[in-house]
Amino acid sequence: MTSTTRTSTSAPTGRRARNPLYNAVIGLTALAVLLQGLWAGLFLRDDGQAPGAESWVDVHARGGEIAILLAAVATVVAFWTLRRRRDLWVGSAVLTVLLVLEAYLGGLIRDEHVGSLTAVHVPLAMAIMGLVIWLPVRATHGRD
Repeated sequence: MTSTTRTSTSAPTGRRARNPLYNAVIGLTALAVLLQGLWAGLFLRDDGQAPGAESWVDVHARGGEIAILLAAVATVVAFWTLRRRRDLWVGSAVLTVLLVLEAYLGGLIRDEHVGSLTAVHVPLAMAIMGLVIWLPVRATHGRD
């Protein structure tokens, strides 16, 4: 009686490719976005008149720059190492664009004192938060 055993060198079917580097970078991006909300809350309380509010605005601005950088790195990593995972690299690119738009709006609010843009800036931040949570979940648990 003979038996044959087949071995496969390809990835298991039904599972999408994963990349620890992407997971780490998108996780750090999610942390940066979460901290953005915390820092915004520290200067938005009392209508921006809280002690040290201007310092927290600066921290919020630098945090936004870091979030943009991390999202851009995540996009590049996803594109080069997870090209089959179009959901991840396109999602990461959309996240990067939304973060740039968010930072631009934040700059207008700060520099031009266009407070009415806060009505766009804050809801856009919530959409970004949703996307930055969806991406690592999708990266870890996504299926073909």
